[in-house]
Amino acid sequence: MALSAGSHRSRIHVEAPGGSPRRALVLHDRALLVDLIELTLNHGLFVVRAARDLAEAEAILDQWRPHIGVVDMDHDGSTPLLEHLDDANALAGTVMPVLGLTRRGDLQTKLKAFDLGVDDILTVPFSPEELLARCMVLARRASGTDRPIVPTITIGEIEIDIVNRQVRAGTSVVHLSGIEQSLLYLLASRSGRVLTRDEILDAIWGTDFVAESNIVDRHIRSLRIKLQNDYRRPRFIATVPGVGYRFIPTFSNAGWDEGGESAEPQRSRPASSDDDAS
Repeated sequence: MALSAGSHRSRIHVEAPGGSPRRALVLHDRALLVDLIELTLNHGLFVVRAARDLAEAEAILDQWRPHIGVVDMDHDGSTPLLEHLDDANALAGTVMPVLGLTRRGDLQTKLKAFDLGVDDILTVPFSPEELLARCMVLARRASGTDRPIVPTITIGEIEIDIVNRQVRAGTSVVHLSGIEQSLLYLLASRSGRVLTRDEILDAIWGTDFVAESNIVDRHIRSLRIKLQNDYRRPRFIATVPGVGYRFIPTFSNAGWDEGGESAEPQRSRPASSDDDAS
């Protein structure tokens, strides 16, 4: 069954490996990207606290003592935060690795980020699995330990294994392309809330990407077909006419057979491309 109207937050179950999760500080002022980062990292290996400005980030840094930082290098507060971090590391005798995020992928921007003290750089937009892998590598280097990457995120009937690019809908394994998985992640990160087509385009393809007018709708249609989601009776992805799309976390006791068909009670079948009114 679908979540009730009062249950506006999705229930996320995580399977954590042994040991306590690493603390991750995120400095970014775009809520959409913060939600995506939190969903990607909050799977038992990391616990995330996000800051929108320098003062909030410095307070988290001083009081919470994170193990790793994810910093938007295009943010006005990135340089003073890294300077503050250098001072904090010197006082504590520790090193907190930093992954820098930037929308500018040119060599000069990357070199400047490294000169400011980041340990790695990732260009936005990024794939969730690359973000996770880079954060894990930095955390391993800093701690000198080797922990397995075994994230499994479950939202309603959708279970996502981002490392192996495997998604389960009910009991059926769904194989998604990289863009489809990033799109599912993006929608799930804002579960229950509407994402406009422009927001999706910006987050997945980037602001400089010159896209066909229906590129978002085409990938939504493909994702729906693989998830066996009929847009007329949506179980996972609902269309908000004239606006965009919304992820609907659903909870059901009904299983699916290996062929992907729903068990009793009957579920809706995938819409064809001709029927889909994205």
